[in-house]
Amino acid sequence: MISMNCKELFPKANHHQLNNLLSEKEKWISRPKKGFLRYRTPLQNIAHLRATLCDFGRDTVQIGLREDINNEEHELLVKALQNLIPWRKGPFSVFGVEIDSEWRSDRKWNRIVPHLPDLRDKIVADIGCNNGYYMFRMAHHLPKFVLGFEPYVHHYYTFKTLNTFAQQPNLDVELLGIEHLPLFPDCFDVIFCMGILYHRPSPIAALADLRNALVDGGTAIIESQIIPGDQSHALFPENTYAKVPGTWFVPTAACLANWIARVGFSSSEMFCQHPMSNLEQRKTSWMIFESYEDFIDKNNPTLTIEGYPAPYRVFFKVTR
Repeated sequence: MISMNCKELFPKANHHQLNNLLSEKEKWISRPKKGFLRYRTPLQNIAHLRATLCDFGRDTVQIGLREDINNEEHELLVKALQNLIPWRKGPFSVFGVEIDSEWRSDRKWNRIVPHLPDLRDKIVADIGCNNGYYMFRMAHHLPKFVLGFEPYVHHYYTFKTLNTFAQQPNLDVELLGIEHLPLFPDCFDVIFCMGILYHRPSPIAALADLRNALVDGGTAIIESQIIPGDQSHALFPENTYAKVPGTWFVPTAACLANWIARVGFSSSEMFCQHPMSNLEQRKTSWMIFESYEDFIDKNNPTLTIEGYPAPYRVFFKVTR
């Protein structure tokens, strides 16, 4: 738990409330509940494995070599990794096991890299970090510490499994969400908030929390689904958007730019905008459920299955 080093890493954090929260979550996932045991038990069988080589500077995050483990360990590893299906972010190579994830996350990262703030010796947050793919890519840039906020137990244990092998002490994930950012005022030099805002019932409040969690002069990379259009407006879907429940407001790029300005960021730069496609999000043997093609009108790819404008992605670099 980060609480062990919390005062050193986050001197302005609300330590009492944070430690109580993390302790309660630790008790929660330690209960002998079937859903949690599904992820925890396979990890215990392979927790002794250690990677002799890690490479976080390429599109595929590499953790270990095939020759690091014997045939019996390899069989246990494959079963444990398959148990973590669906793999949303990636790709990964884990002791020679190639994991072709649903998302080609390297494409998103490569759009960010030319605009990446300096991460060396910085305190960084990755909000909604999933299995930690982007955190491992950040590790290549030598941050002091990266804290992943990930409220879903499945993704939490996927990262814990990977980092058990990789042994990166400056990376960690806690069962926290963006709603817990107020516990970290003036704490982060850099925050990555990617694929989160449209899942918040109040995206403006979320942006304000994000700004307040940055140090003065700190930087955030904000990436979001948007709808096309030049006007400043947002779609509020009736039930789902592209079959995704829990989608609240899907803005245009202009609308998101206005939200960013209204919460008080001192500067912002939109550096990329592109339509989503099945080149980046698709079904694979490591993600066997519905994916992008199932979310879009098969007769008109400019519309979602519900008839809304099909999603684009936009990237902003903003400064407190």
